[in-house]
Amino acid sequence: MIKDIKTIGNNVLRGKCHAVREFNDPKLFMRLRDMAETMYDANGIGLAAPQIGIKRRMVVVDVGEGLMEFINPEIISSSEETDETAEGCLSVPGRRGMVVRPKRIKLKAKDRYGEDFTLEADGLLARCIQHELDHLDGVLYVDKMTREIFDDEEETDEE
Repeated sequence: MIKDIKTIGNNVLRGKCHAVREFNDPKLFMRLRDMAETMYDANGIGLAAPQIGIKRRMVVVDVGEGLMEFINPEIISSSEETDETAEGCLSVPGRRGMVVRPKRIKLKAKDRYGEDFTLEADGLLARCIQHELDHLDGVLYVDKMTREIFDDEEETDEE
């Protein structure tokens, strides 16, 4: 079911989310399905549970490689090498800004059945995961952006 996306100013977007403790559970499966349907309906590439009012550590991502689900995710390493790229957010409609993030990450998480896995990511996938994991700690990209981008500006990497 498509859910309303909470927007900046809503308190559910701030503060730390709680760990998921019940796995292989119909309620968890329904929440993950609702998150994915909401993300796709809004033409997003990622969505964190607090964006639909759920204070749990769950994220869904699809940057064109298929749907990925991360439960209780944690970045365990990241590259020293960074890049600065434009980001937007479904919870901050109509705005975009430049954000510096590590180029590569490694994370550990659980799947919907409670099985541990690790993933190494770079490029857009790494950026999207980092953006969504920030939501789980009450951080929005606007808290990290180096400058706002307006519609009449080019999005270029500055060197």
